Amino acid sequence: MLRERLQHLVDRYFSGACTEAEQKELARWIDDAKNDDALKELLEEAWQGYQPATAMPEEMSDRILTAVFKQPPAVRTNLQYRLGGWRSVAAAAAVLLLAGAAYFLLKPEEQHNYVAEQPRYRNEVPAGGNKALLTLGDGTVITLDSAANGLLAQQGRVQVMKKANGELSYEGNGGFADPAAVNTMRTPRGGEYRLTLPDGTKVWLNAASSITFPVTFRGNDRAVQISGEVYFEVAHNPSKPFRVTAGGATVEVLGTHFNINAYNGEAAVKTTLLEGSVKVSSRLSRAVLDPGQQARVTSAGSMDVESNVDLDEVMAWKNGYFLFNDADMPSVMRQLENWYDVTVSYEGGKIPERSFGGGIQRSLPLTKVLQILEENDVKFRVEGRNITVLK
Repeated sequence: MLRERLQHLVDRYFSGACTEAEQKELARWIDDAKNDDALKELLEEAWQGYQPATAMPEEMSDRILTAVFKQPPAVRTNLQYRLGGWRSVAAAAAVLLLAGAAYFLLKPEEQHNYVAEQPRYRNEVPAGGNKALLTLGDGTVITLDSAANGLLAQQGRVQVMKKANGELSYEGNGGFADPAAVNTMRTPRGGEYRLTLPDGTKVWLNAASSITFPVTFRGNDRAVQISGEVYFEVAHNPSKPFRVTAGGATVEVLGTHFNINAYNGEAAVKTTLLEGSVKVSSRLSRAVLDPGQQARVTSAGSMDVESNVDLDEVMAWKNGYFLFNDADMPSVMRQLENWYDVTVSYEGGKIPERSFGGGIQRSLPLTKVLQILEENDVKFRVEGRNITVLK
């Protein structure tokens, strides 16, 4: 969740362990007014437990307090006296509590003159949002983002409902539904959507993803097929295992939380377990995962399992942000292509060798995200829905 990410960054900031990339990320979260309440609560908690190892230099705290209170040091004598031993943390917290904190956390020499850069950005591309198409068993297609809330379709005694929060759910007695009825939800590039399946399993679809499922689960299992990236919170049912087919991988569970990344063009289908247990199978091997492990199945059917994966990075898309951990240029740009529905090309056909770290909110417009990425010594040009990575 967003709050957990902020908690992590604030804790690292006050402990003095923040990397430069994390400081910049925290500054960006602070600049978004939507985060004010969460930040105030987290900072109050951090303040109570903060024990500075070393005092902040007086010159630095003077510069911070002057910027925050718009007054010279002489006017702030009483304030500084009241702060006493907490002078350092008070200055830091005051900066963090104001939306203008980014100028402090970012080194001045690293800030860009974005106004001067605008000619390369000939238009703005908005962030993605709740968009999906639902195809019913009879071939009827419903555009979910423009459909009104409430009952969308009746399949036997199963009602397809769009809730006020944009989630789609299947409700009613599935025993009276057509056993052959199969539905498919697809998100376009630039779209995401939430779904509750007929058995109560909760599903989140990332951009350019799909899930195909029966209106009622009959027989000895609950089988669905996916493409793209999908996160599941499976309703527990020991008598009916839940099976997901994605590319050359099959994942079997009884009730658990896991994420599958099965985009075309990726080197492997990646299944990451958050809690519970899953069995991942390919035509050549199988493995039972523990929480924190990730199975990677290649198109050839080989499988390897990695332990202690970064779950924050895996789940960042669901929680509303991009999170890069030493990510290379192609992997970063693939995420932007899916979320902003754009096409990426490289000037001269050469891909710059760059690595990226830190988080960026997915709610930001494209040019803002590119400006942040440009801190890594790379430039972009935006024309329509085409991004060119410059030399």
